Amino acid sequence: MIARVTLDLAVRKEFDYLIPNEMEQNVCDGTRVKVPFGSREILGVVTAVLSESPHSNLREIIKIVGAQALVTPPILKLVRWIAEYYCCAPEIAMKAVLPDAVRKEEEGWRERLYVRALPQHGELPKLTKRQEDLWAIIEEWRELPLQEFLRLAGTTSGTIRKLEDKGLVSIAPQISERDPYAKEHILPTNPLELNNEQLVALNNIVKSIDCLNSPENSTDKNKGNHVFLLHGVTGSGKTEVYLQAIAHALQQGKGAIVLVPEISLTPQTVERFKARFSHGPLQTLVAVLHSHLSSGERHDEWHKIRQGRARIVIGARSAVFAPVEPLGLVIVDEEHEHSYKQEEAPRYNARDLAVVRGKQEGAVVVLGSATPCMESYYNVQRKKYLLLSLTERADEKNMPIVRIVDMRNASSKGKGTSIFSPQLHEAILQRLEKKEQVMLFLNRRGWSSSLQCPECGFVAECPNCSVSLTYHRSAQKLMCHICGHIDSAPSKCPEQNCGNASIRYSGLGTEKVEAALDKNFPTARVKRMDSDTLKRKEDYRRILGDFRSGKIDILVGTQMIAKGLHFPNVTLVGIIHADLSLHIPDFRAGERTFQLLTQVAGRAGRGDVEGEVYVQSFTPFHPAIQYARRHDYIGFYDQEIEFRQELRYPPVGRVALLTLRGRSEDRVRFFADHLRKEMDLLAIQLGDIVIAGPAPAPLLRAENFYRYQIMIRTPRMPQLSRQLSTKFDSLKIPEDLRLIIDIDPVSLS
Repeated sequence: MIARVTLDLAVRKEFDYLIPNEMEQNVCDGTRVKVPFGSREILGVVTAVLSESPHSNLREIIKIVGAQALVTPPILKLVRWIAEYYCCAPEIAMKAVLPDAVRKEEEGWRERLYVRALPQHGELPKLTKRQEDLWAIIEEWRELPLQEFLRLAGTTSGTIRKLEDKGLVSIAPQISERDPYAKEHILPTNPLELNNEQLVALNNIVKSIDCLNSPENSTDKNKGNHVFLLHGVTGSGKTEVYLQAIAHALQQGKGAIVLVPEISLTPQTVERFKARFSHGPLQTLVAVLHSHLSSGERHDEWHKIRQGRARIVIGARSAVFAPVEPLGLVIVDEEHEHSYKQEEAPRYNARDLAVVRGKQEGAVVVLGSATPCMESYYNVQRKKYLLLSLTERADEKNMPIVRIVDMRNASSKGKGTSIFSPQLHEAILQRLEKKEQVMLFLNRRGWSSSLQCPECGFVAECPNCSVSLTYHRSAQKLMCHICGHIDSAPSKCPEQNCGNASIRYSGLGTEKVEAALDKNFPTARVKRMDSDTLKRKEDYRRILGDFRSGKIDILVGTQMIAKGLHFPNVTLVGIIHADLSLHIPDFRAGERTFQLLTQVAGRAGRGDVEGEVYVQSFTPFHPAIQYARRHDYIGFYDQEIEFRQELRYPPVGRVALLTLRGRSEDRVRFFADHLRKEMDLLAIQLGDIVIAGPAPAPLLRAENFYRYQIMIRTPRMPQLSRQLSTKFDSLKIPEDLRLIIDIDPVSLS
């Protein structure tokens, strides 16, 4: 027998190996193996078992790694789809599926010594007073880790060993699972009563799960449409619908995957799901998968899923590959979020993969958002997805009142400042007097976005990137947020022939907003949340916990406070520089601005007091801002889709972005022109293709690499992907250049 193996090497091909007779019964699709490769021994995954091979003189598999196949057949099928659609090597797709902690041969379960009380018949052997005290502790606990017992009893291992000699206890190693939430005390909860809209949504999802689970559909899992877009306003109770839908999937013997866009949202989501499924007849383990877990925690959580002990998985985009069997439901919360897009190869979108996986495995897929991406709503219009609407907040609370402040006319007279308009300043004062909480949003960290010299015109720029350096006052540093370059902040102009001491810091960041709040509202307790203040994984939970308990009056932050948070006492939200994301060279700029403003505004008025939102903007009449003010997604979609149709931008067409990067701009430009000629030949073959470029990327230089781009628009992306893969397998790219193919990019920078 022959095993076809994808190696843990970037070689863009698979290799055939002989299966030794003694291994034939244990080698199947998805098995991890160690094989010879040249003079080395390499790990790999079996992708197929064949009776013969076109190659001769095959070498044998050295050993099988692990007790069971790690890659299930459904996931293996998904890997093949990823490699083909996203134009990447099979080994790269396979690497995305298996976490590092699982792929490594040496990774395994952690063993700890446990002390256990042994059953006793008759009288106890004679014990000293100290031994009697220790035995009393052991009788109470029955079993606990040795080190914990020694700490609890204040003794040494020698003393407990004497109890072992007398046959009272056993001391033996036991697997100790690393649970990232082991220290959390989570109280169980029960299902909430649903309103009419929630009931309609839930019943549709349940009916679809039952349909796919019925014997009549066992031979055709793809029959019908089982992808739902749950379009619910902020606070409409989408999470409760998710919870009750998962409960039904569990009743049908199926598992579920829940994707969240940000790691920061995972803890609160995990708490809600563990509270619901930690008791009762549907009790099951809830596994967590994201990059902030330690290697050991990720290993243990993944194997809980593979062994079938955890039937619910919550995580960021990589959780879409969780080996849940059988899979009944996939939920993508905040499906519009661009963080679902992987920025390194394979450049997949977890939202799209959820749909593909659901179709392949006969699982229901629910995409939830208050501001769906254009692609998802377009699929609803084309009858590819089914729409479920939640138009009102679950607790019958009103949507917040949104007020637009035209900063072109805003005056700093009275109590206003250059950061806070008089209207926002007054609103903050009123809410603080009423002991209510305030959230302020600015999607830019640091103090100032640039340093300039008014005398000679010097601007502090990153030596590696085409951007100015951001000033961080607390660290007294100038930082590049692209490559991480750091310079000391100068006290005068660093130009040799200038030296002017009147250097000027321009622009605004969250650090400056925090300082302004401290100055203008000295009695208020202010806290900032951005990547500068959240250094440890527990910082996010700690700050939000303090905010929830009322220890913080004003919370200022970047987009990490924009979504998924529920604080009943927040009655005022202020959005500073609402149009920051409008003026970037990207056709999605308006869509992103609308989504961000709507999501941030939705944090207000979730309690008994009606919420209020102030949006400060220098372009107040832009459609994205006006539609967000009215919470009018349909209106925004209708006007935006006209622009997309005119230019054949997504969702009307599909985009492939080819980026060439290298150290020499002339070399990059020259080869980009050659690449364009190759694409013109491809366009003749395929037809119905629009090619733009080559042109400098919006960010021409990043991390000391110059970048030129070619954009290809087509209505038939699968065909284009296959042709691109074939073309670039034969295309000779100079060693000093790198070609990046991004299918369905979410950013053009």
